Amino acid sequence: MQGQNRSEIKIGLEVEVVLKADQRTGRLTRGIVAEILTSSPFHPHGIKVRLQDGQVGRVQNIISR
Repeated sequence: MQGQNRSEIKIGLEVEVVLKADQRTGRLTRGIVAEILTSSPFHPHGIKVRLQDGQVGRVQNIISR
């Protein structure tokens, strides 16, 4: 899993996140990072971001760098 370190996440990156509602199933949603919400440099479950479409989730994979 990528996306646990805040330094890897930049605004404008294409990522896959798991939304709060999808945490049990692990379903991933793809989108572009609009805002980084986690302030700590590391989070074991993934850095929380807001996508351009307004959805909020934790980064599981980074698609484009």
